[in-house]
Amino acid sequence: MERAEGGCLCGAVRYAVEKRPARVTMCHCRFCQRSTGAAYMVQAAVAWDDIVVTRGVPKVYTHVSTGSGKEIHIHFCENCGTKLFQTFERFAGAAGIYAGTLDDPNWIVIRPETDKHIFLEAGRAETLVPAHLPLFEGHAMENDGTPNVPKVLATPSRNDEM
Repeated sequence: MERAEGGCLCGAVRYAVEKRPARVTMCHCRFCQRSTGAAYMVQAAVAWDDIVVTRGVPKVYTHVSTGSGKEIHIHFCENCGTKLFQTFERFAGAAGIYAGTLDDPNWIVIRPETDKHIFLEAGRAETLVPAHLPLFEGHAMENDGTPNVPKVLATPSRNDEM
């Protein structure tokens, strides 16, 4: 199944995504912790054009990233406050779906070839970090686009034991 659907907690805003994500990022930065209220965000990266809002109109909050200095646009339900997806000044044409808003969370498959954990330096100590996935202390790339070298574990480990 290529297409998936999702929405907010109260049902006022619904969306469909037409294609599977190009990659999935698990972000442990403080922004993502605050944004989700969880230890980290699971964000599926898709083309903005592949998201279709099928009910309601999300509001947009614009936040300036402390890391890149670029704007992040958070699309959310103004009724219940659920954050649905993000768009980015830094990555024009891309969107990141808050994975927990999908009707079927198993639609997203984590793959070592394309997916990663980032900003582990800000991650909770007890977070279990998986083996065989690229891990980054900060972002996967510098602000100029230069890729950073990942760490890859042979066995799962707590974040504070890596």
